[in-house]
Amino acid sequence: MKEMHRTFAALSDPTRCAILEMLADGEKTVMDIAVPFAMSQPAISRHLKVLEDAALITRRIDGAKRPCALSPAGLEQLEQWATKLRKSMARNYDRLDAVLAAMPPVEKDTP
Repeated sequence: MKEMHRTFAALSDPTRCAILEMLADGEKTVMDIAVPFAMSQPAISRHLKVLEDAALITRRIDGAKRPCALSPAGLEQLEQWATKLRKSMARNYDRLDAVLAAMPPVEKDTP
């Protein structure tokens, strides 16, 4: 569960969410990522470090460049967590449906 706390902490920042959306289009360098933001490259690098620590992105070394990409493993973990919650909610609604179906109909008073 500790990993999920890191993931949600990383996702709590709008800049980091925007970075993830950018990376959905494919691998990008730090400089590519920095272009649309009104912040320095070191500030972007700090955001990338948080995303990397949360296992949401991966970085590799390509000469002087450090291209970033979405991490399938990190996103899969997030998806599994959300699926677990979705299934739990569906079971709760199914139980509620069963209770409501077993209740006698309510008669309305007509004037």
